[in-house]
Amino acid sequence: MTGDAVKAKNGSMVAYDGQMAFKRLTGGGDGLRGMVTRRLTGEQMTVMEVRGQGTCWFADRASEINLVQLRGDKLFVESSNVLATDGGLRTGTSFTGLRGASQGNGLFTTTVEGHGQAAIMSDGPAVVLRVAPQFPLVVDPGAYIAHQGNVRQSFQSGVTFRTFLGEGGGEAFQIRFEGDGLVYVQPSERNTIAGDV
Repeated sequence: MTGDAVKAKNGSMVAYDGQMAFKRLTGGGDGLRGMVTRRLTGEQMTVMEVRGQGTCWFADRASEINLVQLRGDKLFVESSNVLATDGGLRTGTSFTGLRGASQGNGLFTTTVEGHGQAAIMSDGPAVVLRVAPQFPLVVDPGAYIAHQGNVRQSFQSGVTFRTFLGEGGGEAFQIRFEGDGLVYVQPSERNTIAGDV
């Protein structure tokens, strides 16, 4: 950093050189309004601002770190997968409907928008998959990390009578993405409500 700032997950700094100042931010970096919104939606995110001259390294539980370049667009990402963002990027919350509920993450997700980079975490190297109008994409909710672009998502269920007899394929719920954009998935599955059906 050269006097600029980044927002990072609270407690994620593992080392730095040079001169750094650390300040806890309220509401996921969105101030009082963000704090109220995040409390109401359950999309909690504790963030610190790091400002200074030098190099600062961030990590969390040995997760893989993936850099996403934003050029005025919006990234939808689970708050638990956000490691750091450029200081000028805005964060917020967005309604996800049944997708969030199937993941056990609630009905809202975090948004990051503007110009700059966001560092998102995954369990193993993230796989970036393209969604195009003629090529919709279906994703396991437990592997989903984030998406960006002009993408619509819907929830689809593979639950049948065979599922309740124990003869299902183990993939009871999926997220279907249509439109034009990118979807980030991790090569492992977190525990989800859908995984218990």
